[in-house]
Amino acid sequence: MTEGYPYLDSFLRHIAAERGLSQHTLRAYSSDLSRYFEWAGRAGVDPLRPTHRALRRYLADLDRSGYARRTISRRLSALRTFMGYLSQEGVIDSDPSRVVSAPKTPRRLPGLVPQDVLRQLLDAPDPETPVGIRDRAVLEVLYASGMRVSELTGLTTERLDLRSGLATVMGKGSKERIIPIHPFAIRRVRDYLERARPTLVRGSDPGTLFLSTRGNPLSPDAVRRLMKTHLATAGAAAGLSPHSMRHTFATHLLEGGADLRTVQELLGHVALSTTQIYTHVSMKRLQDVHRRAHPRA
Repeated sequence: MTEGYPYLDSFLRHIAAERGLSQHTLRAYSSDLSRYFEWAGRAGVDPLRPTHRALRRYLADLDRSGYARRTISRRLSALRTFMGYLSQEGVIDSDPSRVVSAPKTPRRLPGLVPQDVLRQLLDAPDPETPVGIRDRAVLEVLYASGMRVSELTGLTTERLDLRSGLATVMGKGSKERIIPIHPFAIRRVRDYLERARPTLVRGSDPGTLFLSTRGNPLSPDAVRRLMKTHLATAGAAAGLSPHSMRHTFATHLLEGGADLRTVQELLGHVALSTTQIYTHVSMKRLQDVHRRAHPRA
């Protein structure tokens, strides 16, 4: 069943142009849909024109193979997007994926960096070495802004206004937004720009704010690794990540009295429902405090 692969290639080009998706997201679509094509070949199913029963069998096979419900839901979501494209292009007359339900997945609360760990983490990098100065600025900006790690690594020196304390980042779907950065984080970035970044530049300056020791733009994976290193220094449990800093930023704003719409804007969420998960985080913390503190709880 290889006749569908040209449509897969054209689909990936289409969503890359129309949605401005990152290479990471495009690879995920390609991987999920390639697995579907492989299954269709084994099952004797036309990958472009499956019946709704065939798609239910596909999901059931994934479940029997031990895939997590979130993985199954993601693969169905990719398939729905692909089928929608085929319908739009006139390749198929009807979309069978629309009548197939995704498995219910438990809603997990975002992981947060505990207050004591957060303080130790932000001060863990060595303030006397170029890499340590850089890492202090990276971690402080993550917590100060709630940026996605891809937004942080894509931030350029020209798009950070230290005087006004504003950063312009490129979010999902190539959408720009402006995020305020508080003075403490600005001081750490200024220290990095004055004492560390000049020593990290090798040859031509790439223009991105945060650089690796080879003078290249710092990658998202490098940020994850440096955070893991400093979490270990802080004696924190495994499982926290740069995304945990984003969750912590949002939760602390709401607990401090920020309204949901403002937090939505700062995080760059398209739908308010995506931001509302943080109200559950805040409420859970309030309930935990209530249970510990109230004599009757």
